[in-house]
Amino acid sequence: MNYKIDKNSKVPAYLQLYQYLRNDIIKGIYPYGSRLPSKRIIAGETGYSVITAEHAIALLDEEGYAQRRERSGVFVIYRGEDFPGDAYQNRIKAKETVHDENTKTVVPDRKDEGFPFSVLAKTIRKVLLDQGEKILIKSPNQGCDELRNEICRYLGRTRGIEIEPFQVIIGSGAEYLYGLIAQFFGRRYSVAIEDPSYEKIGKVYGSIGMKYEMLKMRTDGISIEDLKRSKAGILHVTPFNSYPSGVTVGISKKIEYLNWAKNNNGILIEDNYDSELTVSKKPEEPLFSMDTEGRVIYINTFSGTLAPSMRIGYMILPEAMSREFEEKLGFYSCTVPVLDQYVLCELLKSGEYERHINRVRRKRRTG
Repeated sequence: MNYKIDKNSKVPAYLQLYQYLRNDIIKGIYPYGSRLPSKRIIAGETGYSVITAEHAIALLDEEGYAQRRERSGVFVIYRGEDFPGDAYQNRIKAKETVHDENTKTVVPDRKDEGFPFSVLAKTIRKVLLDQGEKILIKSPNQGCDELRNEICRYLGRTRGIEIEPFQVIIGSGAEYLYGLIAQFFGRRYSVAIEDPSYEKIGKVYGSIGMKYEMLKMRTDGISIEDLKRSKAGILHVTPFNSYPSGVTVGISKKIEYLNWAKNNNGILIEDNYDSELTVSKKPEEPLFSMDTEGRVIYINTFSGTLAPSMRIGYMILPEAMSREFEEKLGFYSCTVPVLDQYVLCELLKSGEYERHINRVRRKRRTG
């Protein structure tokens, strides 16, 4: 077991171990039905505690890659057909509406996928007791420090994105964040948008006076030749699960997007609104974590995974860009209520948010 755990990494040891095991399961090193090494063997070979190994195995179980069997061990239950296109893809195909010959509108069945009300109510009560009158104090303009810190930890655990809290900006949903981006770059930039795409993306940019171009979505994303022919300086993409086409962009296309930004002094807006609940046959690396030039802005929201009434989104800026943003737009007040911010912070800290995400993923994989 040649797993090298980086003690200096911000990613916890148990999560690094989980990622090694998960990748070996996906590659078929541990095939379906095989038994994983015991937690004591894993601990002995990696030099970490049995508790660290136990946490990694528990996460594999939560994610649906392996299953504990009493007095027998932990067995691999991952199969390639359990991921798109599998039962989940077959289920949503029944709800597809043809958009044109190349794209389809996909409406997933999300019945019984809502965040448990009992957990949310319990968390709200805890926050009220723990924070008291702090929920009445005005939020810092970029969001509460506690939530921004917790988002950094969450992204480190789940996406491999390593950032500092000052790079995180909290806002009331993606549309508000689109507006901030438009104001930040101004009318000097033209934006390329996926065609088809979520219609409000273009509406927000257009309402602030930015020019935008719709570029045809193909089976693997936007054609780089089309992008080069456009006048765009910014490319707004939804690489995990583009709406409404359902296209997920592969690693080759992501590299093409990044090279375009590098060679053309461009900016990429990575809009991963549905990435938490997207079931993938392999770990998906965000453009943001692949970027070495500081040219990617990452946007995501919690509204779809918590409740539509909780309008909480966040934007991550590259380090240099975040300082410029603070100078130009740092005066804007945060639009998310402090209570909602503390509730989300507690859900992330307690692990309840990730447990909910894992439950939904398992349900989708099994159809």
